[in-house]
Amino acid sequence: MTFPYRLVATDLDGTLLRGDETVSERTRDALAAATAAGAAHIIVTGRAVPWTRHILDDLGYDGLAVCGQGAQVYHAGEHRLLTSVTLDRQLAGLALSKIEAEVGPLALAASRDGLDGEVLVGAGYRVQESPLPVVAFEDRSELWSAPINKVYIQHPGLDDDALAQVARATVGSLVDVVMAGPGVVEILPLGLSKATGLSLAARRLGLRAADTIAFGDMPNDIPMFGWAAQGVAMANAHEELKAVAHEITASNEDDGIAVVLEQLLRG
Repeated sequence: MTFPYRLVATDLDGTLLRGDETVSERTRDALAAATAAGAAHIIVTGRAVPWTRHILDDLGYDGLAVCGQGAQVYHAGEHRLLTSVTLDRQLAGLALSKIEAEVGPLALAASRDGLDGEVLVGAGYRVQESPLPVVAFEDRSELWSAPINKVYIQHPGLDDDALAQVARATVGSLVDVVMAGPGVVEILPLGLSKATGLSLAARRLGLRAADTIAFGDMPNDIPMFGWAAQGVAMANAHEELKAVAHEITASNEDDGIAVVLEQLLRG
């Protein structure tokens, strides 16, 4: 059995995971067949390690994972953080003040660095339903009291795309701004993306961009598609990602990853 890629990179939410945060047997089997044919599988997610680890453990996943929009390379089998990039807190504070000068007050959350980094959530920030704990904060100074990977922003009137657009136009020379999912607009270190994290992880395995097929569903996957030889968008993907994809497959609920892998495995 021949398989044309040596690396399969998959986003988690909206891509590998179904809406109930499970991975179908069909998709598990297709990934197992691809790895049996010689390909490595790397999960590349916007979630930081603490919000990813339980999913990886449930999958029996013991390889490398790129977490936190590329900030963290995590060895799932060893439960060890291999690399971590943090957001300059002074720059983040400056960026927030500039954005708020344009659009008014924002609701904020932040992801602390480390294997057990907490997610801090401020007043008015809408957290997606999750079994994972968050820590409420009242004073913004708490955001800057320990190293963080990213800051999440929400606005009471602007939708995600509009907020990301304004933020990028206002502070794009200081930080990176990505839209990673419904209600998830993030401020990241300048130059950080899933592509930078994936390239680091791939290099550890002796693999290159030319070896890679990548699957995703959101604008934060655009850099990864730009890096990989083949970028495959899910049917449920954001239009910005579909516009740069090499191929569009079925949705995450309809085993879109498996559809493509099975076809490639058949040759």
